[in-house]
Amino acid sequence: MSAVVIVGAQWGDEGKGKIVDIYTEFAEVVVRYAGGPNAGHTLVVNGDKLVVRLLPSAVLRPQTRCVLGQGMVVDPTVLVGEIDELIRRGHKDLESRLLLSDRAHLILPYHILIDELRENAAAASNKAIGTTKKGIGPTYEDKVRRTGVRTGELKDLAKLEARISAALAAWKPTIESLGGSVPDAREIVNALRPLAARLVPLLGNASLVTDEAIKTGKRVMLEGAQGTLLDVDHGTYPYVTSSSAVAGGAAIGAGIGPNRISSVIGITKAYTTRVGGGPFPTELNDATGQHLRDVGDEYGSVTRRPRRTGWLDLPALNYASRVNGIDGLALTKLDVLTGLDEIKICVAYDTPEGRVTDLPIDLLDDPTQA
Repeated sequence: MSAVVIVGAQWGDEGKGKIVDIYTEFAEVVVRYAGGPNAGHTLVVNGDKLVVRLLPSAVLRPQTRCVLGQGMVVDPTVLVGEIDELIRRGHKDLESRLLLSDRAHLILPYHILIDELRENAAAASNKAIGTTKKGIGPTYEDKVRRTGVRTGELKDLAKLEARISAALAAWKPTIESLGGSVPDAREIVNALRPLAARLVPLLGNASLVTDEAIKTGKRVMLEGAQGTLLDVDHGTYPYVTSSSAVAGGAAIGAGIGPNRISSVIGITKAYTTRVGGGPFPTELNDATGQHLRDVGDEYGSVTRRPRRTGWLDLPALNYASRVNGIDGLALTKLDVLTGLDEIKICVAYDTPEGRVTDLPIDLLDDPTQA
């Protein structure tokens, strides 16, 4: 049995796509188990650059089955667009290798609208989280309050419209209080109609397929999104994503038992980056930070936002190793440090309670305390 989890050990953007692509030379099945189109994985093959946001990073490997697990949230427009772009580039067999869980949740236009309205309102009062405004958070909110819409409901558009109408009724007070207008459910369904025709043939039981692959001895790779310190339970809350970004989330998002996982590989840069708001104890707002940003091309693969940069944080990395049960680390972008006269590494935090070597999540709510 071989089921390996690839997980980011920092605040995301560690180079997971590149490492997954290297591993998938040998993998037969790759499963994305969490997150949505806010997670851009950059692949460069023969000088051709490709950024995938929803599709697993193994899409360029013709021998690999690619699975989008039930822990994901899926924007159907983005997914169909990615599929069409790959077909345009010559990957004609892609759809025959894809499986979309019929239990993944759909990101719909009102989720994106709510995300934008909230973030704009928060920015006006200097309380922005730094969301990518892709509708991720509101979609997960719908999921946990049981008003979400799952991909399997694309099979019956009449029932889909009823589900969307119920969700819009629940969101109506929020949308209107933020100054927005509630979209029309029928218009949303009409826009989904051609996308449903493309996606319904890809639907299936991702949990069953993944488990059977492991039990029959196939080499399975479980691909995470974002990073450990953005995990909703284990990250620097509230400056986190809305899903489980740690290795334990692979079992939930892929629909397999935890005993099916054979090893966990963590990905870390030789320095640290972060996107959006939140604490960042080793952040560099100087020429060295700009060096890391420019040489490392630290700009979002989806948004092109400049990433915050800083020195490698060992307490944070040790924390990530512990909560993920990391068996091995892949170090990326070591070459970016070339040309610096001095390289520093964080080894501890000075806090009001004294010096500590474990990540003080409670103190990191206030960046001035670490």
